[in-house]
Amino acid sequence: MITGKYPSLRLRRSRKYAWSRRLVQENSLSYSDLILPIFLIEGKNKKESIKSMPNVFRYSVDKLHSVVGKAIKKGIPMVALFPHTETKKKDQYGSEALNPDNLVCRGIKFIKKKFKNKIGIMCDVALDPYTSHGHDGLLKKKNILNDETLEVLTKQAVLQAKMGCDIIAPSDMMDGRIGRIRKALDKDDLKDVQILSYAVKFSSSFYGPFREAVGSKKLLKGDKKTYQMDFRNSDESLREVSLDIKEGADMVIVKPGMPYLDIIKKVKDNFKIPVLAYQVSGEYSLIMNGINKNLIDKKSIKESLISFKRAGASSIVTYFADQIDL
Repeated sequence: MITGKYPSLRLRRSRKYAWSRRLVQENSLSYSDLILPIFLIEGKNKKESIKSMPNVFRYSVDKLHSVVGKAIKKGIPMVALFPHTETKKKDQYGSEALNPDNLVCRGIKFIKKKFKNKIGIMCDVALDPYTSHGHDGLLKKKNILNDETLEVLTKQAVLQAKMGCDIIAPSDMMDGRIGRIRKALDKDDLKDVQILSYAVKFSSSFYGPFREAVGSKKLLKGDKKTYQMDFRNSDESLREVSLDIKEGADMVIVKPGMPYLDIIKKVKDNFKIPVLAYQVSGEYSLIMNGINKNLIDKKSIKESLISFKRAGASSIVTYFADQIDL
């Protein structure tokens, strides 16, 4: 039996009803907060499953109308395109990245022709889907060449922008690439094209399913620790973001997401710039496997996405974007 006076303030009072919980909620989630990644493959009328990512598929360009149309209907503001490049088209230089008829370029043109500006298009700028060694940059004697890679990345970014890409997203983690790309875009009268910098991209163990999805997993020689961030570091993320803002980034992204909520909050608290989170393939697969094995409830999806908003993310790149009901 409880004796004595009750507390004058009971926080449970505001939790009693659904309407009162909604009234005082600090964060909310809508489709406007989500960005849908889409994997592309060669061929026609193809929808191909990805073993390590349940309910995620690779689409041929002609099948984009259904997945993009669904995204628009839900109110998702943007899609992000990633290619599964055929092995025969890969080389040590990532030459296919500069082909105006590559998968990404064809995907951009298809979406813009069919949907105009009803939805935004974000394109990855990096060489790993195109190189025979699976790295994001040019490789020489096991070393990733920074400045030489910048030349290719800049051409890749300009090409994508000319095809109609709305947001260029360099994910390569080469030093100085934001400034070079911004200058090149401005020079080609592409001043309105935005840059979303993967300013804080960690060398992570959570990327495996994505590498399978784009076909680089078995090709990767070594690791990416010499250019992606050390996951033991936190303050370094602020240095990366500061440099990219000075070079012209409109937005920045933290990748992976949930293991790095502290980094999202740190970047948001220190810079008044839109900060995005990427709920990466490994995070997605862990949650989906838990759901499929009845270890966790489907409601865990929304809980995971809200965690990004709570940490300060403006938007979230997630493979759940077209699956979740909001």
